[in-house]
Amino acid sequence: MSTAPALDPTRTALLVLDCQPAILAFVPEGEARNALLGRVEGAIADVRAHGGTIAHTRLGFTDADWDAVPAANKSFAPLARHRVMHHEDPAAAVHERLTPQEGDIVVRKVRHGGMSTTDLDRQLRERGITTLVVSGVSTSGAVLSTVIDAADRDYRLYVLSDGVADPDTEVHNILLHQVLPSRAHLIDTTGLHTLLRAD
Repeated sequence: MSTAPALDPTRTALLVLDCQPAILAFVPEGEARNALLGRVEGAIADVRAHGGTIAHTRLGFTDADWDAVPAANKSFAPLARHRVMHHEDPAAAVHERLTPQEGDIVVRKVRHGGMSTTDLDRQLRERGITTLVVSGVSTSGAVLSTVIDAADRDYRLYVLSDGVADPDTEVHNILLHQVLPSRAHLIDTTGLHTLLRAD
């Protein structure tokens, strides 16, 4: 963690992926979920205090989005078939503890990755963002897809190790320690705090 380069807040965005009640429901209720929300909440405050950008993604579908999901899509065909995660459903909103503020980026997506079905990449580049700190749910879904995509788009990447979660602890640990480090620096919220002050 000590080898991660310092952050320039003016060129940095904290991505808060899919922190929505319906998706957070897959994180064990109680202490684990509250602790995760607390750490992400703290990271948002830290990045915001240093002039960085906060970007929220949320999964949410319109009728047309559901109709456009092919049966071959293993992840999203069941959601479309059962009409789950309508974009106006309160369960698909950003969690109230992390409510976006004026100046934050908020995009609605219809696949795992934060960029593949949104204009997030364009909005980040318009603000001069070159570095992304990734947080949210889940490690094997939105986090993995977004990190792989963002790496291919040449962003400098950090994954907030204590700010991501997955329903499968074993998969989470393998991704965090064996897969994601090939594309991103692994830091925790304390490390983020330090790197924001080191530049």
